[in-house]
Amino acid sequence: MAQNNKNKLELTWIGKYDEHQSLEPRILIENKEYSYGKPETSTLPNGKPWNGNMLIHGDNLLALKALEQDLSGQVKCIYIDPPFNTGSRIDADGKEIGYDDGIEHSTWLSMMYARFNVLYNLLREDGAIFVHLDDNEADYCKIILDEIFGRSNFMNRITVDARSPSAFSTVNPGMFVSSEYILFYAKDRSNLIENRIRVPRTPDYAYNKFILNYDLPYSEWEFISVSEAFSKYGKVKSSNPETILKAYNKFIIENAERICRYTAISDSGAGQKVIELKKKSLVNPNDIFMLERNGLDNIYIINGQQLAFYSKNIQEIDGKCQPSKLLTDIWTDIAWEGIAKEGGVTFKRGKKPEKLIKRCLEIATSNPEDIVLDSFLGSGTTAAVAQKMDRRYIGIELGNHAYTHCVPRLKMVTDGTDQGGISKTQNWHGGSGFKFYELAPSLLKEDKYGNLVINKEYNADMLAAAMAKQEGYTYHPDQEVYWKQGFGSETDFIYTTTQFMTVEALSAIHDTMAEEETLLICCTAFQKECKQAFGNITIKKIPQMLLGRCEFDKDDYSLNIIDMPEMMESEEEETEE
Repeated sequence: MAQNNKNKLELTWIGKYDEHQSLEPRILIENKEYSYGKPETSTLPNGKPWNGNMLIHGDNLLALKALEQDLSGQVKCIYIDPPFNTGSRIDADGKEIGYDDGIEHSTWLSMMYARFNVLYNLLREDGAIFVHLDDNEADYCKIILDEIFGRSNFMNRITVDARSPSAFSTVNPGMFVSSEYILFYAKDRSNLIENRIRVPRTPDYAYNKFILNYDLPYSEWEFISVSEAFSKYGKVKSSNPETILKAYNKFIIENAERICRYTAISDSGAGQKVIELKKKSLVNPNDIFMLERNGLDNIYIINGQQLAFYSKNIQEIDGKCQPSKLLTDIWTDIAWEGIAKEGGVTFKRGKKPEKLIKRCLEIATSNPEDIVLDSFLGSGTTAAVAQKMDRRYIGIELGNHAYTHCVPRLKMVTDGTDQGGISKTQNWHGGSGFKFYELAPSLLKEDKYGNLVINKEYNADMLAAAMAKQEGYTYHPDQEVYWKQGFGSETDFIYTTTQFMTVEALSAIHDTMAEEETLLICCTAFQKECKQAFGNITIKKIPQMLLGRCEFDKDDYSLNIIDMPEMMESEEEETEE
């Protein structure tokens, strides 16, 4: 830890302050061979088009930079599960794992630091990020996130019970490690609406009073024990203890509105009206008093104590009414065993349960318009969950498993044939779809003399799109006016051409322009007279106008990702942790 000249504590490491050229803002090219379904299109709040769910194959730092111009401030929720930097590529069974995450510590920090800065820019002001890690880097990562997001925007460190001791694991000495962590940050805590989540729990038998005549006015209520009520009204003929307990639990759920218990009223924490009623009830034993509250549940008080009703703890969760409790920052209720085939793909020691991702999205998103992003997509779990929850999504994956895992999995989600994971609780039967994109190659490449020249892989449309992105314009070719290839505002346009630009050609364009319109022309060569020909036309030469602007001809900022095994390994090879 160090304190910089702005009086802000931050984590420093070798290489953090090394000079790096700016990332090249690449374009994305749709590969229609892998796009699937009918993803919904719309317009983003910033006025730019949303062309549907995105699955991007390519270096995730470059891909994030490619998204930044159009999607800055548009993403509602980010979940990432980056390499844990464990120092090993071999799992407990002696098999090679997907990520080569044994990266030297300072390199890991530098790579994540660069990504977090772009992710921060992509988040909405009311957005949130969830970063899933283990003990190896979680504490260092938190300090980085404190620096970028602000310590005041730290919401929770969620502890996840990620694995159970197995016969293999228990032979090793020392304490068995079962925990992983999710660092939960808001972009701006004051803007984030954190949805309250309830989770299933065992029945709470402390609620032991049953109101016999609940339908009568509260002043006439009579109480018996819940066990007496069950004996009297419960419908069970079996003498089997398990059957009786099951029937009892069903009974208290079905009668939750008339089941209650006494709770103490704190003189220091309760409101004045509640305290007054408490005092009144103490001098009127066994009488029930009620405080009516507009828009809130009424409060009932008897013998100086409040009646707490069991119905407040019964909630429909995953389509089933059951006892519940408020979600805490310790998650032990999500099963990790048996997820090996979730989504129809196998992903050793990297796959997360769909239910885990669903919970994160439930906390931070509410609407179908919300965009979810995962830049370490792995086997595609986050995208699959987002689609089943009717959220828009962007998934980025560098490895070959973008083809072998993510695409097949999301096709099954789109078709509705994937009925595992959260499909049944979401009543998912298919729909929507996704577009598959490749990260374009670098716009400029070195020639044999070491000079940066326009990449020969770029055709005219690609070049026009790339130059629009480089100059901060939205690429959107006009169907009628050829030189309106992109716009910066309603009256500012860009035109890119490889043709030699003459004054005559420039004049022909100028004659078709409205008085208030301006135009930037990017071309490979032009007559020098073009420079001053018209006040509302600016002309620049490529590639010279781009030199020194960003780091061209670099394609790999990766965290050393290697290919994953093919889809659906044999059952003999699968293990459950």
